[in-house]
Amino acid sequence: MAKNYYEELGVTRKASADEIKKAYRKLARKYHPDISKEKDAEEKMQAINVAYDTLSNAEKKAEYDQMLDHPQGFNNFGQGAAQGGFDGAQFYRQGFTGSEQADFSGFEDLFGRFGAGFGGGQQQHQRQQRSYRGEDQHASIEVDLDIAYHGSTQQITLQIPTMNAYGEPEVQRKTLQVKIPKGMKEGQQIRLSGQGQSGVNGGANGDLYIEIQYKDTDRVHVEGSDVYLTVDIAPWEAALGQGIEVKTPAGPLNVNLPHNAKQGQQLRLKDKGIPNKTPGHLYLILNIVFPPAHSEKEKQAYQQLAEAFASFEPRSSH
Repeated sequence: MAKNYYEELGVTRKASADEIKKAYRKLARKYHPDISKEKDAEEKMQAINVAYDTLSNAEKKAEYDQMLDHPQGFNNFGQGAAQGGFDGAQFYRQGFTGSEQADFSGFEDLFGRFGAGFGGGQQQHQRQQRSYRGEDQHASIEVDLDIAYHGSTQQITLQIPTMNAYGEPEVQRKTLQVKIPKGMKEGQQIRLSGQGQSGVNGGANGDLYIEIQYKDTDRVHVEGSDVYLTVDIAPWEAALGQGIEVKTPAGPLNVNLPHNAKQGQQLRLKDKGIPNKTPGHLYLILNIVFPPAHSEKEKQAYQQLAEAFASFEPRSSH
């Protein structure tokens, strides 16, 4: 039995929009044909793209959920698919309004849009001549955080889920030059006019919306327009509150550490996050690194430290 869209992404029907997005991004990293070593990477990528295109759109998701809850309402249409390439899912997208009964005006829209060859005469000809704007499409890309501070033009290759003239899902591969301006927050979108699904009967193309995500590392991650950077410091720098120079995405910055700084403590550098209209902040997460003692001199230094803090008990209850 074929997987449904939730199973393709490995989420439940109760998954939030954010959980669905995270699941898609994880699978996209694994199966993208340009980097994946899996044998079925391209086929798998097409399947998860189609699934995400539906589940990331609230309206499409609601319709898909109703189809899952009421599969019996589509049995007869499935028989028609074998004869004319028309199945219940196609009619559902065009003709159902959210109730369990069909709005039969959907036939008019469907046949006018796809010209399925039912009937004839002037009325059908007029319907076939109606033009329809193509649907907008959505994609998500990951870029280096440096682009948020300086901007860039990137060549990207996307696999875009779309529908052919028979309403069947397929994946279109596009290579585009995308100008990413500096200051884009995590999750903001770039609109590419006319790069979405093709129009029908001369209708205008839809638009393509590209959501920007920044690559996380073990040192840096982004939340909206705020940037979180882990910075290593020496024990004496933490204890004495010394000034240090830190290499940040905003460039090298001089930072004065607080006296007796603690492991994991966060220092906020105002307006040093992503330079949006409302700039984000840069948060330095302090990581105290203790040097190893290899030489006799280094061991003696630790011994002197132990003697200087003889009353200190690290395992005492707080």
